[in-house]
Amino acid sequence: MKAVGVTSFGGPEALQVVELPEPHAGDGEVRIRVYAATVNPTDTAFRAGLQAGRLQGRPGPYIPGMDAAGVIDELGPGADGRLKIGDRVVALIVPGGPHGGAYAEQVVVPAASVVHAPDGVDFPAASTLLMNGMTARLALDALALQPGQLLAVTGAAGAFGGYVIQLAKADGLRVIADTSPSDEQLVRSLGANYVLERGDMFASLVRSMVPEGVPGLADGAVLNGRALPAIANGGGLAVIRGWEGPSERNITIHRIMVMSAATNTAALEKLVRQAEDHTLTLRIADVLPAEQAAEAHRRFEAGGVRGRLVLDFSS
Repeated sequence: MKAVGVTSFGGPEALQVVELPEPHAGDGEVRIRVYAATVNPTDTAFRAGLQAGRLQGRPGPYIPGMDAAGVIDELGPGADGRLKIGDRVVALIVPGGPHGGAYAEQVVVPAASVVHAPDGVDFPAASTLLMNGMTARLALDALALQPGQLLAVTGAAGAFGGYVIQLAKADGLRVIADTSPSDEQLVRSLGANYVLERGDMFASLVRSMVPEGVPGLADGAVLNGRALPAIANGGGLAVIRGWEGPSERNITIHRIMVMSAATNTAALEKLVRQAEDHTLTLRIADVLPAEQAAEAHRRFEAGGVRGRLVLDFSS
């Protein structure tokens, strides 16, 4: 089968099309014929070797990708009775696992990580849901704010930030979000109650608006310590790149690791329902042939992409 991966970690040019043996589903697993795989920040980090420690002792090529959409074409023994051959599905994939990531024509995944694709949604759009949606859900759950409380969101125009805003609004929260002038209409359309200028001054702008600070902040812009001044004493900061502090004023740092929820089937299914009822908006920037994965990574790392770039594995 065709896949896209790296034999040596590096820049986007390290990605290459490779031929791999056809995989087969084992106990409790399903095989998916992939039609679309989303490009996410974790993929560029994986390609660059930031997760190389998890791959020690395993031969390459190493296949990135955490988000896939396609059709089940093989069921292993003991696979989940929810699923059958021919089902349109999406999967949250751990690329450091034994079968590699989503950038392949066929992927083998634990059945618990696979759920039916949202009705009425094509494969490229469906592939953008689970990884960022689940990361947003985990961030909100960790912050544990109550309806009516005020949440701050950085990186609001991005996939993670956009999902945080929409899920927060569904939870009954009020949202302060960062934005550039060019993204203000988008961020407001996602449901932000208040918008402030993005960048290093965001925390001070929040304090100008909310003198006591907000009880929680979801940091999609990776401000890390620069976000702390926006947060009230004893509040929470949800970070997505593993930042560990130091903190201040009894603010709790919540390190969000989406791989911990890769087999939380019920939570994945709820995200699908929220995509179907339009609580969540699936946003695509562009769809590129899988052979152009290096170009997709270059475009992503250049910044300014709104919505996700998606790789097409349908042909």
